[in-house]
Amino acid sequence: QVQLAESGGGLVEPGGSLSLSCAASASTIIFSSYDMGWYRQAPGKESELVAVITSGGTINYADSVKGRFSISRDNAKMTVYLQMNSLKPEDTAVYYCNAQWFAIHSWGQGTRVTVSS
Repeated sequence: QVQLAESGGGLVEPGGSLSLSCAASASTIIFSSYDMGWYRQAPGKESELVAVITSGGTINYADSVKGRFSISRDNAKMTVYLQMNSLKPEDTAVYYCNAQWFAIHSWGQGTRVTVSS
């Protein structure tokens, strides 16, 4: 498994932007072979997939964030990013970074995002 550390969460007003980062402790070869994703869990709700970028660069988003969020990765820096724009109160959640290699999942500790005026 790979160790993951998220950063960049915080409090933002509706309509604002935040950028999350997830740094992995792995070699570049190993990191580049992982599919990387962002999940979130809002209070009282189940965890949901927000965005994923595969090792081959294929990207998918949850319908709720399409057009507002953007996922990217820098394999040389072993980091995955989530740029969040036009944030809404319903985006409030703890955001978790996930690394998947076949059936093996690794998770970060989460970073809290609060969208409120």
